[in-house]
Amino acid sequence: MNDGETELGSEREPSRGEIVTQVTDLAWPALVELLMATLFGMVDMMMVGHIPDGPVAITAIGLTNQPVFMGLAAFQAFTVGATAVVAWSVGAGRADDADNATFITVVLTSVLGVIVSLIGVLLSEDIYKFMGAEPIVIKEGLGYMQVVMGGIVFEAVSMGIAGILRGVGDSRTPMTVNLYANLLNVFGNYVLIFGKLGFPMLGVTGAGISTTLSRAVAMVIFLYIMVRGEKTIRLDLKEHHTLDRELTKKIITISLPAAGEQLVLRGGQIMYARVVAGLGTTVYAAHQIAINIFGLSFCPGQAYGMAATTLTGQSLGAKKPDMAQKYTYEARRQGMYIAIGMALIFVFLGRQLAMLYTSDPEVISQSAIALIIIAMVQPMQSTQFILSGSLRGAGDTRWPLYSTLIGMWGFRVLFAHIFIRYFGWGIVGAWIATACDQTMRSIVIQWRYRSGLWKHASILGESNTSSSTQE
Repeated sequence: MNDGETELGSEREPSRGEIVTQVTDLAWPALVELLMATLFGMVDMMMVGHIPDGPVAITAIGLTNQPVFMGLAAFQAFTVGATAVVAWSVGAGRADDADNATFITVVLTSVLGVIVSLIGVLLSEDIYKFMGAEPIVIKEGLGYMQVVMGGIVFEAVSMGIAGILRGVGDSRTPMTVNLYANLLNVFGNYVLIFGKLGFPMLGVTGAGISTTLSRAVAMVIFLYIMVRGEKTIRLDLKEHHTLDRELTKKIITISLPAAGEQLVLRGGQIMYARVVAGLGTTVYAAHQIAINIFGLSFCPGQAYGMAATTLTGQSLGAKKPDMAQKYTYEARRQGMYIAIGMALIFVFLGRQLAMLYTSDPEVISQSAIALIIIAMVQPMQSTQFILSGSLRGAGDTRWPLYSTLIGMWGFRVLFAHIFIRYFGWGIVGAWIATACDQTMRSIVIQWRYRSGLWKHASILGESNTSSSTQE
C-alpha cells in the first residue's frame, strides 16, 4: 500500500510536508492520465477536422459524445461508490471487503455494460435525430456512433477497475494503462482515418473503430492486472462466485445519488447541445472545438478531486476526519494554482489552439471567444471539482447531485435557451450560461463542505464522532 495508507493506520499525524507529498503522489498520475486522454481526444478531432467536410465530421463526433457520456453515466456513478467503499476498507484495515468490492464492480459493470452497448447500437440513428443533427451529419457519423456505442462495455469495466485501484491509493496503474491505450488509439486513427499502411480510408468511422479497439485493449490489461493481484487488491474468480449482498448494497447506496448526478449532468448537456446545434453546423463546430479544449481545464480539478476522494475515504475509515479536511484543503490549494494557469492559457492562446483544429476563420474566432469567457471561472470550477471529490469520499454523494441539478438545469440549460433564443447572443450566450453554471455549483458545494456535516459519515457502520465539530 502507499505511504498515505501507512500514515493513516498509525497514531502519528502526517506532517505538513508529508500531506503535500501524499496529495501530490495521488494526484499527479491521475492528472497525467486525464490530460493525456483529453489531449488524445483533441488529436482525434484534429485529425477528422482535416478530412473533406471536416466541420461535418467534428459535429458528428460532438453529437456522439453526449449520448456516449450519458451511456457511461451509470458506470461513473458506480465507480464513485466502489472507490469510496474500497478507500474506507483500506483505512479500516478490511482487506476482504476491498477484494469483495472488486468482484462486485467487475461483474456488474460487465453485465450492465453489454446491455447499454446493445441499446446504444440499436438506437444510434434515432439518437442523432433527437440531437437535432442535420441529414449530412447523420450520414457521415452513423457508423462512428454505432462502433463507439458498441464499445461502451469495454470502457465501463475499465472505469470500474481504475476506480478500485485509486481507492487503495494506486493512481499510477490507471495512468499507465490508459496512456498506452490512448497511444494505440492515435496510431489507429492515423491508419484508419486516412487509409495508411494498406488499410482503407474510413474517415470518421475509422476514428470510432480505433477508439473502441483501444478501449478493449485497456479492459483486457486491467483485468489481467487484477487477476494477478499484484496491486494489494485482487480479483479472485475462484473464491468469489456470488455477490456479497451487504457490500453490494453499500456500494449502490453511495452510487445512486452519483448516478442521479451523472444523469442530470449528461441530460442537461444533451439539451444544451440541442440548443447550440440550432445555431447551425459552423457555429456548432466552433462550439465543439471550444468544448474539446475546455476539457483540458477539467483535468486538474478531477485529478485532485480523485485524490481527495481516496484520502477522505481512507481518513474517515481510520476515524480521522480532521486529517481528511487537511488533505482536501491541500488538494484544493495545488489544484487552484493549475486552474489559474489554465485560465491564462485560454485567454492568451485560445485562438492558436483553435487553429489546430481548422483553418476556417469564423470557427476559430468564435472558439477563441468562448474560451475567454470560460477562463474567468476556472478557480471556482477547480474548487467545485475538488470539494465534490472529498464529499464523495465521505459517501456524501447527494450534494454534488444537488449542485449539478441547480447549476446545469437552473442556469446552463435555462440561460442558454434565453440568451440564444431570445437575446440572440449566439455562442457567446451559450458560454456565459456555462460560466454561470460552474459558478453556482461551486457556491453550493463550498457551502456544504464548510458545514462539516460530511465528517459524520458512516459507510462501514461506524460513526466518526471524534474531531467532527462543524467549522
